Order: sequence, then C-alpha cells, then structure tokens
Amino acid sequence: MTGDAAPPSPTGGTAVVLVSDTHARWIPDEVWAAVDAADLVVHAGDWTDVATHDAFAARSRELLACWGNNDGDDLRARMPEVARATVGGLRLAVVHETGDARGRERRCDAWFGPDTDDPADVVVFGHSHIPWESTTPGGVRLLNPGSPTDRRRQPFCTFMSGSVSDGTLSITLHDLPPRPGRPR
Repeated sequence: MTGDAAPPSPTGGTAVVLVSDTHARWIPDEVWAAVDAADLVVHAGDWTDVATHDAFAARSRELLACWGNNDGDDLRARMPEVARATVGGLRLAVVHETGDARGRERRCDAWFGPDTDDPADVVVFGHSHIPWESTTPGGVRLLNPGSPTDRRRQPFCTFMSGSVSDGTLSITLHDLPPRPGRPR
C-alpha cells in the first residue's frame, strides 16, 4: 500500500493497530477486537501461513504489511519487504528486520532517515518479539509491537494500538493475558 492510507475515523484521527510475528498461531480475541475497530492495521511480518494473512486482510479496513524471514514465497509474492504509506501526514515504513538492538537507531537513520530518498517518520518492525520504542538521532520513531502469540523471553505477548492525528502517532502497548491451558 502506498499513498494516503486509511481515512480519518469519525472520532478524529486514524485508529491504528500494530502487530508482528503472529506465526500462524491462534490470534487472541483482544487482537481481533482491536483489528475490527481499527482504520489501519500494520503487520510487520512473520505470518508463516497464507490463511493468517487472509484472515487479517478480510478483517482489516486497510492492511499495511510486509513479509518476514519465516515467510515463504507464497507470502512474499503478496507483499513487499518494506511497505510504506502516509497516514494523516505521517510517513510510515514497515519492515520485519532491523538487525541487532545495538546500532539499530544508526542503521534505521541510514535506511529511513531524513537524508534518504524516501524518509519515514515512523518505522514499525518485528522479528525479535520484544516490544521496542525509541527515536533515532535523525528523528525517526522506531516501534516494535512484540508478538501477540509468542512472548519468547518477555513476560507477556503484546501488540500496540493508537491513533494518528495531525502527523503525530500516539501509541499504547497492550500486554495480553496468558491463554488458558498454556504456560506463560
């Protein structure tokens, strides 16, 4: 998706959901409720299954998505490695991997910063399953929503939701409760 995505909602801003690394697992009800209510859903890759992508595409008003390192050719044919859109004046880029935490801000400035041919204001990424929020020296905001289905070393599975208004993104990180019958 390129161009101006997701028109403003009646509440004044564009409601967004940020998710990554679903890995074809059962999607928690809290995530589906947020997806159903959002104007724009951003997924930073590692779907691992076409059916998961199809479910998000069917339930999302608008879906901005990229593929991840665990996604096969069938998914890579459906979406780019880096997805971009402008939402409410905010330039978004979505990519699965940004490399190690050490040096991330410097790398992302080199790839998406103000001195590049196609700068972004916000970069949404995944891969680590670790929630992340920082700003590069060049002013690019970096967000990783974690994973709603695989917490790895984190205390909770997570996703983000928020709103874009007047070129500004406000965001909330949501911790998901443990699923019954599964260890935290």
